[in-house]
Amino acid sequence: MPKTDTWGQNIQYPVLSDAADIEIALSTMVNGFTPKLVMRFANANARAAALTGATKPVPGMLTYLIAEDRWEGRQADGTWLLMSDGPWQPLSLISTYAANSGSPGWRKKAGGGIELRGTVKPKSGKLNDGPDALKFGSVPSSIAPAGSRFFTVPTTRVVISGVTHDTARLQVATNGDLLYMCDAGAGQGTSTSPHWFSLDGVMFSPDGD
Repeated sequence: MPKTDTWGQNIQYPVLSDAADIEIALSTMVNGFTPKLVMRFANANARAAALTGATKPVPGMLTYLIAEDRWEGRQADGTWLLMSDGPWQPLSLISTYAANSGSPGWRKKAGGGIELRGTVKPKSGKLNDGPDALKFGSVPSSIAPAGSRFFTVPTTRVVISGVTHDTARLQVATNGDLLYMCDAGAGQGTSTSPHWFSLDGVMFSPDGD
């Protein structure tokens, strides 16, 4: 009768009184260790194909997805929790906007949530200061929030009277669209005032997170 490890992890090992069968003895130990190690898979689809039926995932299991470059842990509710920040992915900017600095992008945060970074500018002209929010780009709809999220972000604009306005409103819509709006009538900047707005530090939870 095999015994189990001292730490209560239910990993079996053979004893001298067991029947001599090295294949069974080693396979029992290997199959006991493997789900308690960090398991590597080519991608999330490969993991889903491997962890099914008798080898279905259990709470506490840790995996690393090579293509996605991320570590995830299995939770009791049957979901995978991100254990490390994911790699930065570029934002999809519409044709009239471009990166100003900081490689505008998004990534998944450890423990949940989405983070944005970088600064964005119009390719020509100045920031809009009308009453409407304008779309400048998007993130994948799969990471969009359940309800629109709004943030105050840094920018530099100067009113005609010389009063400086340093913020704009950023919206992350439920379909993943990214929009910005500046104060109506507050001015659009001058030749010495950069026409950009920042996404650094913006974080939100995707639908279902």
